[in-house]
Amino acid sequence: MSHFRNNIATLNGYVPGYQPVGDEFLKLNTNENPYPPTPGVVEALRSFDPALLRLYPDPALNSLRDRIAALLGLKRENILVGNGSDELLTIITRCFAGEGDRVVFPDPSYSLYPVLARIQGALPAAIPLGEDFSLTEEFISAPARLKFLAFPNSPTGTSYPLATVKRMLEASSGIVLVDEAYADFADENCLGLLRDHPNLIILRTFSKSYGLAGLRVGFALAAAEIVAGMMKVKDSYNVNRLSASAAEAALEDRDHFRAVIAGVRRERERLAKNLARLGFRVFPSSTNFILARAGSPEEAREIQRGLKERRILVRYFDLPRLDDCLRITIGTPEAMDRLIRALEEIRGEEKK
Repeated sequence: MSHFRNNIATLNGYVPGYQPVGDEFLKLNTNENPYPPTPGVVEALRSFDPALLRLYPDPALNSLRDRIAALLGLKRENILVGNGSDELLTIITRCFAGEGDRVVFPDPSYSLYPVLARIQGALPAAIPLGEDFSLTEEFISAPARLKFLAFPNSPTGTSYPLATVKRMLEASSGIVLVDEAYADFADENCLGLLRDHPNLIILRTFSKSYGLAGLRVGFALAAAEIVAGMMKVKDSYNVNRLSASAAEAALEDRDHFRAVIAGVRRERERLAKNLARLGFRVFPSSTNFILARAGSPEEAREIQRGLKERRILVRYFDLPRLDDCLRITIGTPEAMDRLIRALEEIRGEEKK
């Protein structure tokens, strides 16, 4: 007999990408930034006064909220800071989805969305993307208490027209969460839609473009009344002093930020061309990764195994519509050279 609620006892939890011990692997499976954070982050951590660790952090993170607000042209009241964007996803689901409520998300997309819905006892509803991984009219008009949209999407890398997102917001009576974890690598984002759509929440993170995945800082952007309500649900001291200090420093160095984005985009384009040359179908990507179709599930698994034997990790999803694909994080030029050489070896072996 289980002591857990039935929806927890029967839950299949979210499974993160494989995390190797040590640094013997080239890690291209979890969409981390290949570049270190700005030197300003290093200096902020080095100069941090350890005596402050005996004190709780500011529960509202007002200094960091003010810096984010200044950068994005918003007010402090429009921003909620979290322990990574995953905590904010949890807060949002707790706030807006209750027992029996419908929670809608695309399929395929971030596999944490249905897990959070089930924890709440809500009803997860996955609506398939189109053949080219575009949003369908069914998804746009689907009724829901809460709707998740990754923009751009993971694991497909797909972005969507802003006009389509606007139509979805206008058609939705519930909350629409636009998860912009990868938006810094894209050509567009949904920030301009925030003012006229009070049912919109935008989620961003310091993990990807700022290179702070290990410190766990994210933030939500929304109407002031939405943020005030979510403040009631978050943990009192949910972001530690060190992480908040590093996040503030990361925001200051815009030259470093732009250089990282440009570097990732250059390597994304180069890798896409080489994958196509090697016979993969490469899906358009607006992120720091590429989804590439190998040909068959067996071929995709064999390539993943061959790369792992060469100490290179990429992500394989044993799921419908994805089981013949590999998701590959963009790395440094040296990392991409190593990956391309390995794929050339593996592809050459396949033809023998």
